[in-house]
Amino acid sequence: MTEVPQTAFDDAAQVLQCALSGDSTAVADTFHAVVDREGVVGAWDVAWCLAATMVGQFPAGGAWTLEFPGIDDARYDKRWVARFVSAYVNGDFPTGEALFGAAIADGTLPDCLLALAGSTVATLRHRAA
Repeated sequence: MTEVPQTAFDDAAQVLQCALSGDSTAVADTFHAVVDREGVVGAWDVAWCLAATMVGQFPAGGAWTLEFPGIDDARYDKRWVARFVSAYVNGDFPTGEALFGAAIADGTLPDCLLALAGSTVATLRHRAA
């Protein structure tokens, strides 16, 4: 994994701003613009930034297990988010890439990215409360 470019951070900030305002269409449009400009790699970079924002600071080292109660019964996009965030936390790039590839193949990547943005916003709101 190479370093995430500054444009990804800027795009992630735009996604979060749109998500915080409740504008899911603007979130989707921002992701579409990223894909048009940077390809799927750009969407990956933005998703990785969102996962980093959701997770925040955590101690380095070791394998992490995240608890997602009821995840096995959740919709595909919610399960995808849980697994993608887990891949991020563990620095497991192959799993993250596999999840991206599967979502692309299934035609669900837009829904998954929208769910990731929503989950990130929900986490930020929870922390602020």
